[in-house]
Amino acid sequence: MSQLAQVVQLLEDRNVRLTPPRLAVLAAAAAAAERFSAEEIQRELPRVGRATIFRTLKLLVDADIICRVIQDDGRLLYRWSRRGHHHHLVCRTCGATRDISQCGIPELLGEAARVAGFAMEGHWLEVYGRCQRCLAGEGERPALDAKRATGAAPRSEEVTSVTGAA
Repeated sequence: MSQLAQVVQLLEDRNVRLTPPRLAVLAAAAAAAERFSAEEIQRELPRVGRATIFRTLKLLVDADIICRVIQDDGRLLYRWSRRGHHHHLVCRTCGATRDISQCGIPELLGEAARVAGFAMEGHWLEVYGRCQRCLAGEGERPALDAKRATGAAPRSEEVTSVTGAA
């Protein structure tokens, strides 16, 4: 079963109404590069309303199907998500994104919120730096748009455990 078919099935199982414009957004996201923006989807689907695109992407984020990655320049990109709570390490040189899970951040933030008398409802964390490949001088500094134009997708990996304090 294709990734798109799996997503459609998951959404149908949740009784999500799948209109033709929403299906077009799903198909465009499934065909996109490893990371993509709402604007790229909008350029690909000029007949689909901007609000429909953003609502569909939010629906996919809320369903834990895609996740948001904020670039260090402030751009918001999306990528197919590894299921469950995680954070991102984003290479500022090549754009590689690694998932971090089991990092202890929720507990640390929860304690800080408790001490401040704040009811934390969620958090979002991106860590920017350089990946091992770029630190070794093997990475390049091309613009992400240039990578997309040539069809080269940024690397994506997962870190399942991080211990110790920074």
